[in-house]
Amino acid sequence: IFCLVSVATALDFKYHHAEELEKYLKGVHAAYPSLTHLHSIGRSVEGRDLWVLVLGRFPTHHKIGIPEFKYVANMHGDETVGREILLHLIDFLVTSYGRDPVITRLLNSTRIHIMPTMNPDGFEATKVPDCYYTRGRYNKNGEDLNRNFPDAFETNNASIQPETRAVMDWIRNETFVLSANLHGGALVASYTFDNGNSVTGSLKGYSRSPDDDVFIHLAKTYSSNHASMYKGTGCDNRQTFPEGITNGYSWYQLEGGMQDYNYVWGQCFEITLELSCCKYPPADQLEKFWRDNKVALIEYIKQVHLGVKGQVTDKNGNPIPNAIVEAKGRPHVCPYRTNEQGEYFLLLLPGTYVINATVPGFKSMLKTVEIPDNTGNFSALKQDFSFSEVSIRSRVASCPKTPLYQDLARASAAVKPTLHVLGLVTIMLVIFK
Repeated sequence: IFCLVSVATALDFKYHHAEELEKYLKGVHAAYPSLTHLHSIGRSVEGRDLWVLVLGRFPTHHKIGIPEFKYVANMHGDETVGREILLHLIDFLVTSYGRDPVITRLLNSTRIHIMPTMNPDGFEATKVPDCYYTRGRYNKNGEDLNRNFPDAFETNNASIQPETRAVMDWIRNETFVLSANLHGGALVASYTFDNGNSVTGSLKGYSRSPDDDVFIHLAKTYSSNHASMYKGTGCDNRQTFPEGITNGYSWYQLEGGMQDYNYVWGQCFEITLELSCCKYPPADQLEKFWRDNKVALIEYIKQVHLGVKGQVTDKNGNPIPNAIVEAKGRPHVCPYRTNEQGEYFLLLLPGTYVINATVPGFKSMLKTVEIPDNTGNFSALKQDFSFSEVSIRSRVASCPKTPLYQDLARASAAVKPTLHVLGLVTIMLVIFK
């Protein structure tokens, strides 16, 4: 058994191509079958599996009260550091479980999903590693996967790729609460929105989400625990990032990005981590990249326990799926709803909030909660809602994949002429009187 574990978890600081990566993941699962679950969420254009290793006390299925977390790397095939440090994160987690009390509590209270590569075809196509750009950035069909998701602000008419579709289905089938996608080419933690319009303040060069304070905290959590990201020096003299973070739109606008899709349609807070100035650095630098990111990777996972969580049930104690649960004053354009178990998870910073639970057709329930910082205790504040007059399951509700903020901008613009007309009528009435 000892030999099996040793061989399975032996991991060098080098680049692992498709067969080696698959062999390593299968070896880890064989060595730690009760702590891990390995599955493919789909296949790339060229037919390579999109492997995900799940780690936790209950790795095979969602457990009520335990939040779901994910790391995704290598969606640009030539941005390679994240791919390798996620393998070393897996190694660190499985070998520390039962030995390190913090990692043990983290895995007992969190279900962690790790996808080392979202674009295996692009990685394999990068024959000559380069610091700046190669064709391997794109998938086999020549598509940029981080421009390929439905956009909340404009119709991007993207032809959804197999890799993108697999991730969209994955997001829909799990109750992800927090996520990060790992890139290269800069050194910064970037947060949503990547796109925007006048409704989100993009005219002022910053696209603000309803949870902007939480996103800033999440980005700072990673940058401040990274060996140098927090310094904000960037990769050249032209580019600086105060505290090592940036609003995505403020940096550069993009449509069809994965982090905006996660937040709007997946009810999952995701940030983008740029981990290396060189997209595909020499293998002898990988050990330093792991050391630079190790603490930050763990501290970021802990943030999945921010805020408040709970269940919405009917008078018989049965869960009510698709009930809307949101914090007052920060509504989402696509309302956040309970899952099949009637669960909700809201990431909120410590403070006082009014939580509004709504079952369509019934009176809303409001509860005031005082949220502490519970990340160190590995559990968000628990607040349940019971609708005594409800004894039926809520109808299935889905949010259309249309550009929701585009519709909101139109509605906002339509109101302005009406207000002008009302103003003129009021003035005329005063003059007449």
